Amino acid sequence: MGQVSQIMDVGTISGKVLVFGGVYSNLQSLEALRAIANRENINPENVICTGDIVGYCAQPEECLQMVKAWDIKSIAGNVEIQIRNDDEDCGCNFDDGTRCDILSRNWYPFALKHVSNEMKHWLQSLPNQLSFQYAGYSILVLHGGYRDVAQFIFRSTNWSLKSEIMDESRADIVLAGHCGLPFHHIRGGRYWLNAGVIGMPANDGTSRVWYMILDDEEGFDFAHRSFGYDHQRTATLMGENRLPGSYAKTLSDGIWDNCEVLPKEETSQQGIPLDL
Repeated sequence: MGQVSQIMDVGTISGKVLVFGGVYSNLQSLEALRAIANRENINPENVICTGDIVGYCAQPEECLQMVKAWDIKSIAGNVEIQIRNDDEDCGCNFDDGTRCDILSRNWYPFALKHVSNEMKHWLQSLPNQLSFQYAGYSILVLHGGYRDVAQFIFRSTNWSLKSEIMDESRADIVLAGHCGLPFHHIRGGRYWLNAGVIGMPANDGTSRVWYMILDDEEGFDFAHRSFGYDHQRTATLMGENRLPGSYAKTLSDGIWDNCEVLPKEETSQQGIPLDL
């Protein structure tokens, strides 16, 4: 995963754009988000997924089938890359023996087993990154980092790293995923935006999940948005399939099982409802 990934240029996009990521095999949340897109009259060509359609929850195949049928723009997250290659782990770069590593030994084999060959073939068609023009800006959609799809980049991550990625990719705006938390970081007219994820709460003590709307009506604008869904149904399905109970609990209480991947600043904000 060390090389610069395949980048697909999709030209110019205009109008409202819905950005989301981290479905994590949570079909109930994905269905709720699609209903939001329909209410907002946002067409599929203006919907972008930052990857990790597959993850901790119980319906990986159903989520992949829905994203395919929705016909939106999506990149492959590290989980999709691993699954389409039939690799044995999720590719998140967790340290051996950590809580995240141990839990991934449960949910990832389940996901790999329950993704059909048809969907593995479809995953081969997903680019690892997208680029496009919007409101006069050059935008890059990536999952984690530019040269490492599983790199964790947070709000507290030094701007110099983000700036280096923008310089190398020649992007004015980066739409990122992977870290699980929504945030924005803006300097010198350049934007690093993370829509957050819809498959798990944002470690803020609520069951809400997050996405983002871009708007070009008056130049460039963005807004973080959250929504609720039938998380109890998602948790029930996880229990029926013997998936990690700690992740099922997070769906309701909004607290991550652990903060191993988080920097100190983000760890200190655990349980505090986000106000973006």
